[in-house]
Amino acid sequence: MAEALVSFAVQKLGDLLIQQVSLRKNLREEVTWLRNELLLMQSFLKDAEQKRSGDERVEQWVLEINSIAYDVITILKTYSIEAGKCASCLKVCACICRKKSYNVAKEIQSLKQRITDISVKREIYDITNTINYNAGKGTSNKVRTLRRTTSYVDDQDYIFVGLQDVVQTLVYELLKAEPRRSVLSIYGMGGLGKTTLARKLYINPNIASSFPTRAWICVSQEYNTMDLLSTIIKSIQGRTKVTLDLLESMPEGDLEIYLRDLLTERKYLVVVDDVRQKEVWENLQRAFPDSKNGSRVIITTPKKDVAERADDRGFVYELRFLTQEERWDLFRRKLLDVRAMTFTMERVAKNMVGKCRGLPLAIVVLSGLLSHKKGLDEWQKVKDHLWKINVEDEYIEISSILSLSYNDLSTALKQCFLYFGIFPEDQVIEAENIIRLWMAEGFIPRGEERMEDVAEG
Repeated sequence: MAEALVSFAVQKLGDLLIQQVSLRKNLREEVTWLRNELLLMQSFLKDAEQKRSGDERVEQWVLEINSIAYDVITILKTYSIEAGKCASCLKVCACICRKKSYNVAKEIQSLKQRITDISVKREIYDITNTINYNAGKGTSNKVRTLRRTTSYVDDQDYIFVGLQDVVQTLVYELLKAEPRRSVLSIYGMGGLGKTTLARKLYINPNIASSFPTRAWICVSQEYNTMDLLSTIIKSIQGRTKVTLDLLESMPEGDLEIYLRDLLTERKYLVVVDDVRQKEVWENLQRAFPDSKNGSRVIITTPKKDVAERADDRGFVYELRFLTQEERWDLFRRKLLDVRAMTFTMERVAKNMVGKCRGLPLAIVVLSGLLSHKKGLDEWQKVKDHLWKINVEDEYIEISSILSLSYNDLSTALKQCFLYFGIFPEDQVIEAENIIRLWMAEGFIPRGEERMEDVAEG
Protein backbone atom coordinates (compact mmCIF):
# COMPACT_ATOMS: atom_id res chain seq x y z
CA MET A 1 0.00 0.00 0.00
CA ALA A 2 2.85 2.40 0.83
CA GLU A 3 4.38 1.87 -2.61
CA ALA A 4 1.15 2.95 -4.31
CA LEU A 5 0.73 5.93 -1.98
CA VAL A 6 4.32 7.10 -2.51
CA SER A 7 3.90 6.73 -6.28
CA PHE A 8 0.79 8.91 -6.11
CA ALA A 9 2.62 11.51 -4.00
CA VAL A 10 5.52 11.59 -6.48
CA GLN A 11 3.06 12.06 -9.34
CA LYS A 12 1.31 14.95 -7.56
CA LEU A 13 4.62 16.66 -6.79
CA GLY A 14 5.55 16.38 -10.46
CA ASP A 15 2.18 17.85 -11.46
CA LEU A 16 2.79 20.78 -9.11
CA LEU A 17 6.17 21.53 -10.70
CA ILE A 18 4.63 21.47 -14.19
CA GLN A 19 1.39 23.35 -13.48
CA GLN A 20 2.60 25.96 -10.98
CA VAL A 21 5.22 27.64 -13.18
CA SER A 22 5.24 30.71 -10.94
CA LEU A 23 6.43 28.85 -7.83
CA ARG A 24 9.05 30.83 -5.95
CA LYS A 25 12.56 29.49 -6.66
CA ASN A 26 13.28 28.24 -3.16
CA LEU A 27 9.87 26.50 -2.95
CA ARG A 28 10.43 24.85 -6.36
CA GLU A 29 13.79 23.56 -5.12
CA GLU A 30 12.19 22.15 -1.97
CA VAL A 31 9.46 20.39 -3.97
CA THR A 32 12.05 18.96 -6.38
CA TRP A 33 14.16 17.65 -3.48
CA LEU A 34 11.12 16.08 -1.85
CA ARG A 35 10.06 14.39 -5.10
CA ASN A 36 13.55 12.98 -5.71
CA GLU A 37 13.79 11.59 -2.16
CA LEU A 38 10.41 9.88 -2.47
CA LEU A 39 11.48 8.41 -5.82
CA LEU A 40 14.52 6.87 -4.12
CA MET A 41 12.40 5.43 -1.33
CA GLN A 42 9.88 4.05 -3.80
CA SER A 43 12.59 1.85 -5.31
CA PHE A 44 12.95 0.01 -1.97
CA LEU A 45 9.29 -0.22 -1.08
CA LYS A 46 8.08 -3.15 -3.18
CA ASP A 47 10.48 -5.59 -1.56
CA ALA A 48 10.05 -3.87 1.79
CA GLU A 49 6.29 -4.37 1.78
CA GLN A 50 6.73 -8.06 1.00
CA LYS A 51 9.23 -8.36 3.87
CA ARG A 52 7.39 -6.18 6.42
CA SER A 53 5.30 -8.97 7.99
CA GLY A 54 8.49 -10.73 9.08
CA ASP A 55 10.61 -7.85 10.40
CA GLU A 56 9.42 -5.18 12.85
CA ARG A 57 12.16 -2.74 11.77
CA VAL A 58 11.02 -2.83 8.16
CA GLU A 59 7.37 -2.69 9.27
CA GLN A 60 7.95 0.55 11.18
CA TRP A 61 10.08 2.03 8.38
CA VAL A 62 7.35 1.39 5.79
CA LEU A 63 4.68 2.89 8.08
CA GLU A 64 6.71 6.07 8.49
CA ILE A 65 7.17 6.45 4.73
CA ASN A 66 3.45 5.83 4.31
CA SER A 67 2.72 8.63 6.78
CA ILE A 68 4.99 11.07 4.94
CA ALA A 69 3.43 10.27 1.56
CA TYR A 70 -0.05 10.84 3.02
CA ASP A 71 1.01 14.20 4.49
CA VAL A 72 2.53 15.25 1.15
CA ILE A 73 -0.78 14.58 -0.63
CA THR A 74 -2.72 16.46 2.08
CA ILE A 75 -0.44 19.51 1.88
CA LEU A 76 -0.63 19.62 -1.92
CA LYS A 77 -4.43 19.40 -1.88
CA THR A 78 -4.58 22.31 0.58
CA TYR A 79 -2.19 24.35 -1.56
CA SER A 80 -4.15 23.60 -4.76
CA ILE A 81 -7.42 24.69 -3.17
CA GLU A 82 -5.94 27.97 -1.97
CA ALA A 83 -4.20 28.57 -5.30
CA GLY A 84 -7.51 28.02 -7.08
CA LYS A 85 -9.18 30.61 -4.87
CA CYS A 86 -6.42 33.11 -5.56
CA ALA A 87 -6.67 32.64 -9.32
CA SER A 88 -10.17 34.09 -9.32
CA CYS A 89 -9.14 37.34 -7.62
CA LEU A 90 -5.45 37.82 -8.34
CA LYS A 91 -4.69 41.24 -6.92
CA VAL A 92 -6.83 40.98 -3.80
CA CYS A 93 -5.47 37.57 -2.89
CA ALA A 94 -1.82 37.93 -3.89
CA CYS A 95 -0.68 38.43 -0.32
CA ILE A 96 -2.73 35.45 0.84
CA CYS A 97 -1.12 33.25 -1.83
CA ARG A 98 2.36 34.39 -0.75
CA LYS A 99 1.45 33.50 2.82
CA LYS A 100 0.12 30.12 1.71
CA SER A 101 3.36 29.45 -0.22
CA TYR A 102 5.28 30.32 2.93
CA ASN A 103 3.20 27.86 4.95
CA VAL A 104 3.73 25.14 2.34
CA ALA A 105 7.47 25.77 2.45
CA LYS A 106 7.43 25.37 6.24
CA GLU A 107 5.43 22.14 5.92
CA ILE A 108 7.93 20.79 3.39
CA GLN A 109 10.83 21.72 5.68
CA SER A 110 9.19 19.58 8.36
CA LEU A 111 8.79 16.71 5.89
CA LYS A 112 12.46 17.03 4.88
CA GLN A 113 13.52 16.54 8.50
CA ARG A 114 11.31 13.46 8.81
CA ILE A 115 12.74 11.99 5.59
CA THR A 116 16.28 12.61 6.84
CA ASP A 117 15.42 10.80 10.09
CA ILE A 118 14.01 7.86 8.13
CA SER A 119 17.16 7.67 5.98
CA VAL A 120 19.30 7.61 9.13
CA LYS A 121 17.18 4.77 10.57
CA ARG A 122 17.58 2.82 7.34
CA GLU A 123 21.34 2.90 7.81
CA ILE A 124 21.37 2.36 11.60
CA TYR A 125 19.07 -0.68 11.49
CA ASP A 126 20.59 -2.05 8.26
CA ILE A 127 17.15 -2.08 6.64
CA THR A 128 18.58 -1.76 3.13
CA ASN A 129 20.49 -5.05 3.39
CA THR A 130 17.50 -6.75 4.98
CA ILE A 131 15.35 -5.78 2.01
CA ASN A 132 17.96 -6.48 -0.66
CA TYR A 133 18.57 -9.95 0.77
CA ASN A 134 14.98 -10.80 -0.05
CA ALA A 135 14.76 -8.89 -3.31
CA GLY A 136 15.21 -11.91 -5.52
CA LYS A 137 12.85 -14.15 -3.59
CA GLY A 138 9.53 -12.48 -4.32
CA THR A 139 7.44 -12.55 -7.45
CA SER A 140 8.26 -10.40 -10.46
CA ASN A 141 5.71 -10.59 -13.27
CA LYS A 142 3.01 -7.93 -13.00
CA VAL A 143 -0.61 -8.97 -12.99
CA ARG A 144 -2.14 -7.08 -15.89
CA THR A 145 -5.73 -7.16 -14.70
CA LEU A 146 -7.63 -7.08 -11.44
CA ARG A 147 -10.14 -9.59 -12.76
CA ARG A 148 -8.21 -12.67 -11.66
CA THR A 149 -7.50 -11.22 -8.25
CA THR A 150 -11.15 -10.49 -7.58
CA SER A 151 -12.88 -13.00 -9.83
CA TYR A 152 -14.50 -14.74 -6.88
CA VAL A 153 -16.84 -11.77 -6.67
CA ASP A 154 -18.11 -12.23 -10.23
CA ASP A 155 -18.37 -16.00 -10.48
CA GLN A 156 -19.00 -17.92 -7.31
CA ASP A 157 -20.84 -21.00 -8.58
CA TYR A 158 -17.66 -22.92 -7.81
CA ILE A 159 -18.57 -23.26 -4.14
CA PHE A 160 -21.51 -25.43 -5.09
CA VAL A 161 -19.39 -28.24 -6.43
CA GLY A 162 -20.90 -31.11 -4.50
CA LEU A 163 -23.18 -28.77 -2.53
CA GLN A 164 -26.32 -28.88 -4.68
CA ASP A 165 -27.97 -31.01 -2.01
CA VAL A 166 -27.29 -28.25 0.54
CA VAL A 167 -29.11 -25.67 -1.58
CA GLN A 168 -32.11 -27.96 -1.88
CA THR A 169 -32.12 -28.62 1.87
CA LEU A 170 -32.08 -24.94 2.71
CA VAL A 171 -34.73 -24.11 0.11
CA TYR A 172 -36.94 -26.73 1.77
CA GLU A 173 -36.34 -25.15 5.20
CA LEU A 174 -37.36 -21.74 3.88
CA LEU A 175 -40.49 -23.01 2.12
CA LYS A 176 -41.75 -25.62 4.60
CA ALA A 177 -45.21 -25.20 6.08
CA GLU A 178 -44.14 -23.45 9.26
CA PRO A 179 -46.22 -20.29 9.81
CA ARG A 180 -43.95 -18.94 12.56
CA ARG A 181 -41.39 -16.37 11.44
CA SER A 182 -38.10 -18.22 11.74
CA VAL A 183 -34.40 -17.60 11.21
CA LEU A 184 -32.09 -19.69 9.02
CA SER A 185 -28.47 -19.16 10.06
CA ILE A 186 -25.46 -19.99 7.88
CA TYR A 187 -22.06 -19.89 9.56
CA GLY A 188 -18.46 -20.80 8.76
CA MET A 189 -14.96 -19.45 8.30
CA GLY A 190 -14.37 -16.45 6.06
CA GLY A 191 -13.85 -17.51 2.46
CA LEU A 192 -16.15 -20.55 2.54
CA GLY A 193 -18.90 -18.82 0.58
CA LYS A 194 -21.60 -17.93 3.13
CA THR A 195 -22.71 -14.83 1.28
CA THR A 196 -22.70 -16.66 -2.04
CA LEU A 197 -24.87 -19.45 -0.63
CA ALA A 198 -27.30 -16.89 0.78
CA ARG A 199 -27.41 -15.13 -2.60
CA LYS A 200 -28.10 -18.44 -4.31
CA LEU A 201 -31.10 -18.92 -2.03
CA TYR A 202 -32.24 -15.32 -2.41
CA ILE A 203 -32.46 -15.52 -6.22
CA ASN A 204 -33.84 -19.07 -6.35
CA PRO A 205 -37.01 -18.93 -8.52
CA ASN A 206 -39.09 -20.88 -5.98
CA ILE A 207 -37.98 -18.55 -3.18
CA ALA A 208 -38.57 -15.40 -5.25
CA SER A 209 -42.11 -16.47 -6.11
CA SER A 210 -42.94 -17.50 -2.52
CA PHE A 211 -41.84 -14.26 -0.84
CA PRO A 212 -43.41 -11.17 -2.47
CA THR A 213 -41.33 -8.89 -0.22
CA ARG A 214 -37.57 -9.40 -0.10
CA ALA A 215 -34.66 -7.30 1.15
CA TRP A 216 -30.91 -7.71 1.61
CA ILE A 217 -28.60 -5.84 3.98
CA CYS A 218 -24.88 -6.21 4.58
CA VAL A 219 -23.66 -5.48 8.11
CA SER A 220 -20.29 -3.72 8.02
CA GLN A 221 -17.93 -4.08 10.98
CA GLU A 222 -18.81 -0.55 12.09
CA TYR A 223 -22.53 -0.85 11.53
CA ASN A 224 -25.26 1.66 12.31
CA THR A 225 -28.71 0.27 13.22
CA MET A 226 -30.52 3.26 11.70
CA ASP A 227 -28.71 2.76 8.38
CA LEU A 228 -29.61 -0.94 8.35
CA LEU A 229 -33.30 -0.19 9.01
CA SER A 230 -33.29 2.53 6.35
CA THR A 231 -31.70 0.20 3.79
CA ILE A 232 -34.43 -2.41 4.31
CA ILE A 233 -37.18 0.20 3.97
CA LYS A 234 -35.63 1.57 0.77
CA SER A 235 -35.34 -1.97 -0.63
CA ILE A 236 -39.05 -2.52 -0.05
CA GLN A 237 -40.46 0.90 -1.00
CA GLY A 238 -37.87 2.00 -3.53
CA ARG A 239 -35.63 5.06 -3.40
CA THR A 240 -38.28 7.63 -4.25
CA LYS A 241 -37.89 11.22 -3.10
CA VAL A 242 -40.86 10.84 -0.76
CA THR A 243 -39.29 7.80 0.92
CA LEU A 244 -35.84 9.37 1.20
CA ASP A 245 -37.22 12.60 2.70
CA LEU A 246 -39.32 10.60 5.15
CA LEU A 247 -36.38 8.48 6.30
CA GLU A 248 -34.16 11.52 6.65
CA SER A 249 -36.49 13.03 9.24
CA MET A 250 -37.14 9.88 11.32
CA PRO A 251 -35.37 9.03 14.62
CA GLU A 252 -34.25 5.41 15.14
CA GLY A 253 -37.27 4.44 17.26
CA ASP A 254 -39.66 5.61 14.56
CA LEU A 255 -37.71 3.79 11.85
CA GLU A 256 -38.17 0.54 13.74
CA ILE A 257 -41.90 1.10 14.16
CA TYR A 258 -42.29 2.17 10.53
CA LEU A 259 -40.53 -0.94 9.21
CA ARG A 260 -42.55 -3.18 11.52
CA ASP A 261 -45.81 -1.67 10.27
CA LEU A 262 -44.57 -2.01 6.68
CA LEU A 263 -43.91 -5.74 7.11
CA THR A 264 -46.91 -6.68 9.27
CA GLU A 265 -49.24 -7.64 6.41
CA ARG A 266 -46.51 -9.03 4.15
CA LYS A 267 -44.81 -12.39 3.73
CA TYR A 268 -41.17 -11.38 3.65
CA LEU A 269 -37.64 -12.74 3.32
CA VAL A 270 -34.80 -10.58 4.64
CA VAL A 271 -31.11 -11.52 4.41
CA VAL A 272 -28.85 -10.02 7.10
CA ASP A 273 -25.38 -10.69 5.75
CA ASP A 274 -22.08 -10.86 7.68
CA VAL A 275 -23.30 -10.52 11.28
CA ARG A 276 -20.32 -10.54 13.64
CA GLN A 277 -21.91 -9.52 16.95
CA LYS A 278 -25.02 -11.01 18.52
CA GLU A 279 -26.20 -7.48 19.35
CA VAL A 280 -26.84 -6.81 15.65
CA TRP A 281 -29.78 -9.21 15.45
CA GLU A 282 -30.94 -8.31 18.96
CA ASN A 283 -31.25 -4.68 17.84
CA LEU A 284 -32.98 -5.53 14.56
CA GLN A 285 -35.36 -8.35 15.36
CA ARG A 286 -38.02 -6.15 16.97
CA ALA A 287 -38.61 -4.61 13.53
CA PHE A 288 -39.48 -8.01 12.02
CA PRO A 289 -43.05 -8.95 13.03
CA ASP A 290 -44.28 -12.52 13.31
CA SER A 291 -47.60 -12.44 11.49
CA LYS A 292 -47.73 -16.26 11.29
CA ASN A 293 -47.55 -16.14 7.49
CA GLY A 294 -44.29 -18.04 6.93
CA SER A 295 -41.92 -15.07 6.82
CA ARG A 296 -38.20 -15.88 7.04
CA VAL A 297 -34.87 -14.24 7.90
CA ILE A 298 -31.48 -15.54 6.69
CA ILE A 299 -28.40 -14.62 8.74
CA THR A 300 -24.82 -15.26 7.62
CA THR A 301 -22.07 -15.10 10.22
CA PRO A 302 -18.54 -16.37 10.83
CA LYS A 303 -19.43 -17.08 14.48
CA LYS A 304 -21.18 -20.21 15.73
CA ASP A 305 -22.64 -18.58 18.85
CA VAL A 306 -24.25 -15.79 16.77
CA ALA A 307 -25.84 -18.39 14.49
CA GLU A 308 -27.15 -20.55 17.34
CA ARG A 309 -28.55 -17.67 19.42
CA ALA A 310 -30.45 -15.99 16.59
CA ASP A 311 -33.49 -18.28 16.97
CA ASP A 312 -33.92 -21.09 19.52
CA ARG A 313 -36.09 -23.02 17.07
CA GLY A 314 -34.43 -21.86 13.87
CA PHE A 315 -32.32 -23.86 11.43
CA VAL A 316 -28.51 -23.60 11.70
CA TYR A 317 -26.22 -24.74 8.89
CA GLU A 318 -22.41 -24.88 9.11
CA LEU A 319 -20.83 -24.46 5.68
CA ARG A 320 -18.26 -27.21 5.15
CA PHE A 321 -14.81 -27.11 3.60
CA LEU A 322 -14.23 -28.47 0.11
CA THR A 323 -13.02 -32.04 -0.18
CA GLN A 324 -9.60 -32.80 -1.68
CA GLU A 325 -11.16 -33.69 -5.02
CA GLU A 326 -13.32 -30.55 -5.06
CA ARG A 327 -10.32 -28.37 -4.23
CA TRP A 328 -8.28 -29.60 -7.16
CA ASP A 329 -11.26 -29.41 -9.52
CA LEU A 330 -11.85 -25.79 -8.50
CA PHE A 331 -8.18 -24.87 -8.94
CA ARG A 332 -8.06 -26.34 -12.44
CA ARG A 333 -11.28 -24.66 -13.54
CA LYS A 334 -10.08 -21.21 -12.43
CA LEU A 335 -6.60 -21.60 -13.96
CA LEU A 336 -6.26 -19.66 -17.23
CA ASP A 337 -4.21 -22.27 -19.10
CA VAL A 338 -4.42 -25.78 -17.64
CA ARG A 339 -2.62 -27.29 -20.64
CA ALA A 340 0.57 -25.37 -19.82
CA MET A 341 0.83 -27.11 -16.43
CA THR A 342 3.54 -29.79 -16.47
CA PHE A 343 3.59 -32.80 -14.16
CA THR A 344 6.11 -31.12 -11.83
CA MET A 345 4.11 -27.87 -11.77
CA GLU A 346 1.01 -29.91 -10.95
CA ARG A 347 2.79 -31.45 -7.99
CA VAL A 348 3.81 -27.99 -6.67
CA ALA A 349 0.26 -26.70 -7.20
CA LYS A 350 -1.34 -29.67 -5.42
CA ASN A 351 0.94 -29.03 -2.47
CA MET A 352 -0.23 -25.42 -2.24
CA VAL A 353 -3.90 -26.23 -2.85
CA GLY A 354 -3.72 -28.83 -0.10
CA LYS A 355 -2.57 -26.12 2.31
CA CYS A 356 -5.55 -23.88 1.45
CA ARG A 357 -7.70 -25.63 4.05
CA GLY A 358 -10.49 -26.29 1.55
CA LEU A 359 -11.41 -22.59 1.44
CA PRO A 360 -12.79 -21.67 -2.02
CA LEU A 361 -11.65 -18.04 -1.76
CA ALA A 362 -8.04 -19.03 -1.01
CA ILE A 363 -7.97 -21.54 -3.88
CA VAL A 364 -9.45 -19.11 -6.43
CA VAL A 365 -7.01 -16.31 -5.54
CA LEU A 366 -4.09 -18.75 -5.62
CA SER A 367 -5.20 -20.02 -9.03
CA GLY A 368 -5.50 -16.45 -10.33
CA LEU A 369 -2.03 -15.59 -9.05
CA LEU A 370 -0.41 -18.67 -10.60
CA SER A 371 -2.22 -18.04 -13.90
CA HIS A 372 0.15 -15.12 -14.46
CA LYS A 373 3.30 -17.02 -13.49
CA LYS A 374 5.01 -18.84 -16.34
CA GLY A 375 6.93 -22.05 -15.69
CA LEU A 376 7.99 -24.17 -12.74
CA ASP A 377 10.48 -21.64 -11.31
CA GLU A 378 7.83 -18.93 -10.98
CA TRP A 379 5.36 -21.33 -9.33
CA GLN A 380 8.06 -22.53 -6.95
CA LYS A 381 8.82 -18.91 -5.97
CA VAL A 382 5.17 -18.38 -5.01
CA LYS A 383 5.22 -21.57 -2.95
CA ASP A 384 8.48 -20.61 -1.21
CA HIS A 385 7.12 -17.17 -0.38
CA LEU A 386 3.89 -18.59 1.10
CA TRP A 387 5.78 -21.20 3.09
CA LYS A 388 8.11 -18.51 4.44
CA ILE A 389 5.15 -16.41 5.65
CA ASN A 390 3.37 -19.40 7.22
CA VAL A 391 6.44 -21.21 8.50
CA GLU A 392 4.80 -22.34 11.74
CA ASP A 393 1.30 -22.93 10.37
CA GLU A 394 -0.20 -26.15 9.08
CA TYR A 395 -2.26 -24.15 6.57
CA ILE A 396 -1.75 -21.04 4.44
CA GLU A 397 -3.64 -18.03 5.80
CA ILE A 398 -6.04 -16.36 3.35
CA SER A 399 -4.49 -13.00 4.23
CA SER A 400 -1.10 -14.27 3.02
CA ILE A 401 -2.45 -15.25 -0.40
CA LEU A 402 -4.42 -12.01 -0.73
CA SER A 403 -1.35 -10.00 0.31
CA LEU A 404 0.88 -11.82 -2.17
CA SER A 405 -1.68 -11.31 -4.93
CA TYR A 406 -1.91 -7.59 -4.09
CA ASN A 407 1.87 -7.12 -3.93
CA ASP A 408 2.15 -8.70 -7.37
CA LEU A 409 0.08 -5.92 -8.96
CA SER A 410 1.74 -3.06 -10.80
CA THR A 411 1.79 0.31 -9.01
CA ALA A 412 -0.94 1.67 -11.31
CA LEU A 413 -3.22 -1.28 -10.57
CA LYS A 414 -2.54 -1.01 -6.84
CA GLN A 415 -3.78 2.58 -6.89
CA CYS A 416 -6.91 1.61 -8.81
CA PHE A 417 -7.54 -1.36 -6.51
CA LEU A 418 -7.10 0.61 -3.28
CA TYR A 419 -9.50 3.28 -4.57
CA PHE A 420 -12.40 0.87 -4.03
CA GLY A 421 -11.80 1.38 -0.31
CA ILE A 422 -13.56 4.77 -0.37
CA PHE A 423 -16.90 3.09 -1.14
CA PRO A 424 -19.16 1.54 1.53
CA GLU A 425 -18.90 -2.21 2.00
CA ASP A 426 -21.10 -4.31 -0.30
CA GLN A 427 -22.03 -1.31 -2.46
CA VAL A 428 -22.67 -1.92 -6.16
CA ILE A 429 -20.32 0.32 -8.16
CA GLU A 430 -21.04 1.31 -11.74
CA ALA A 431 -18.02 0.59 -13.97
CA GLU A 432 -18.55 3.82 -15.91
CA ASN A 433 -18.37 5.86 -12.69
CA ILE A 434 -15.21 4.22 -11.38
CA ILE A 435 -13.53 4.72 -14.77
CA ARG A 436 -14.26 8.47 -14.64
CA LEU A 437 -13.00 8.71 -11.05
CA TRP A 438 -9.77 6.84 -11.82
CA MET A 439 -9.13 9.16 -14.77
CA ALA A 440 -9.85 12.26 -12.68
CA GLU A 441 -7.40 11.07 -9.99
CA GLY A 442 -4.69 10.54 -12.62
CA PHE A 443 -4.41 6.79 -11.99
CA ILE A 444 -4.62 5.74 -15.65
CA PRO A 445 -1.26 5.81 -17.46
CA ARG A 446 -1.17 7.75 -20.72
CA GLY A 447 -0.19 5.92 -23.90
CA GLU A 448 -1.29 5.23 -27.45
CA GLU A 449 -4.67 3.83 -26.35
CA ARG A 450 -7.57 6.02 -25.20
CA MET A 451 -7.53 6.41 -21.42
CA GLU A 452 -11.12 5.18 -21.26
CA ASP A 453 -10.12 1.93 -23.01
CA VAL A 454 -7.15 1.42 -20.69
CA ALA A 455 -9.35 2.04 -17.64
CA GLU A 456 -12.03 -0.33 -18.92
CA GLY A 457 -9.41 -3.05 -19.36
